[in-house]
Amino acid sequence: MADKTPPQKSNAPYATRIDPTKEGLSQEQINFVRQVELEQWKKRTSKLRTRNVVTGLAIGALVLGIYGYTFYSVSQERIMDEIDEEAKRARLQGPKTGAN
Repeated sequence: MADKTPPQKSNAPYATRIDPTKEGLSQEQINFVRQVELEQWKKRTSKLRTRNVVTGLAIGALVLGIYGYTFYSVSQERIMDEIDEEAKRARLQGPKTGAN
């Protein structure tokens, strides 16, 4: 069977975090760090912008759909017309009194 011991951790300074204010970095190293941070920021913001545009379009489509459906359903509604017709028929068929 294979030996299941965890791999040994190296002491190499590979990808360790540093504090630029406390570490003695040259101006070239500071400029490089800024350049890398700027590229990472651009990459993140382009993804976020795309996601925001898609979300905005989805919300806009939903709002327009609800708006359109509301107009469609109101135009199909004939309740008030039916009530008016019923009232007119009731007045014509009802007995004639002094109040009519």
